[in-house]
Amino acid sequence: MNKITVKASQDYDVLIGSGLLADIGKYAGEVLGSRRTMIVSDDNVFDIYGEKVTKSLQDAGFEVSDFVFPSGEKSKSHNTLLQLYDWLAAENITRADSIIALGGGVVGDLAGFAAATYLRGIDYIQVPTSLLAQIDSSVGGKTAVDIEAGKNLVGAFKQPKLVVADIDTLSTLPEEFFKDGLGEAVKYGMIRSEALFKLIEKGEVKEHLEEIIVKCVDIKREVVENDEFDKGLRMILNFGHTIGHAIEKIQNFNGLTHGKAVAVGMMTLTKAAAKHGMVDESVNDRLRRCLIVNKLPYHADISPESLYDNAITDKKRFSDDINIIICKKVGEAEIVKMKLTEFKKLLTE
Repeated sequence: MNKITVKASQDYDVLIGSGLLADIGKYAGEVLGSRRTMIVSDDNVFDIYGEKVTKSLQDAGFEVSDFVFPSGEKSKSHNTLLQLYDWLAAENITRADSIIALGGGVVGDLAGFAAATYLRGIDYIQVPTSLLAQIDSSVGGKTAVDIEAGKNLVGAFKQPKLVVADIDTLSTLPEEFFKDGLGEAVKYGMIRSEALFKLIEKGEVKEHLEEIIVKCVDIKREVVENDEFDKGLRMILNFGHTIGHAIEKIQNFNGLTHGKAVAVGMMTLTKAAAKHGMVDESVNDRLRRCLIVNKLPYHADISPESLYDNAITDKKRFSDDINIIICKKVGEAEIVKMKLTEFKKLLTE
């Protein structure tokens, strides 16, 4: 088992390894004061792992209840959130008690936001079961729900008490969702580690899965410790996301899933930057080859004008400016502040 400690406003460990779910009760008992908790999960994940996690918690002396909602991005909404609040109240969850987020990014974001806001904050543990959640969304304390105007526009920073990433759960992950996480892994290589990128561009990710997860989490740890509240360096984690979120919104969350949309977002922006002389063409070519080798998309049939219109509602916009992330070299990211007019020209010309 690997352990990475994140030193933020609340320090916590990220445990990465095989067979960890069976001992989740022990790990939870070490960081939680109360022995009352609620598992928040979606119907796909809970059907597979709910019984095992519940038993482990009960064996460790926890009183356990659960809230299970339909899987999918559309459940990351205020409607589901309000149902969860009502369920927490019905189960008499107090400020001394906790939430266990069992699932992928949607579960982690929704459960984390509930933990940040219910009774003005209760403890929670992230138990990510998707590659995307294990390498990215479960670490760093960003929680949110979607609204009609865009993705993750209503949220809060709330660090977990613990993250338990059991890589055995990835064996039941459908290939399309594994690719989601792979898109985010490519992002980590592009923004911070050419060595990681080299490992991924060989196309042998599953042979080095634990190593890749550990590298990605350690990169995020470093970035979060330097900029917990997303005011500077942490913005580099959004490489590909401004365009990726726009694609998801345009397709009404029924087209490319998050990591694949991010892959297209990285490629779209890098290609545009290369055409405008901001990035060397070799970086553009190398990113495209990496995506192809790993069977990730690098193009979406959406007009640049539509991408622009939907991208400017993103959180990286400040008044008439927007921060975009560009990688001039593999392994090095740069935050570029642009006027919206310049950003539109970058995408459309």
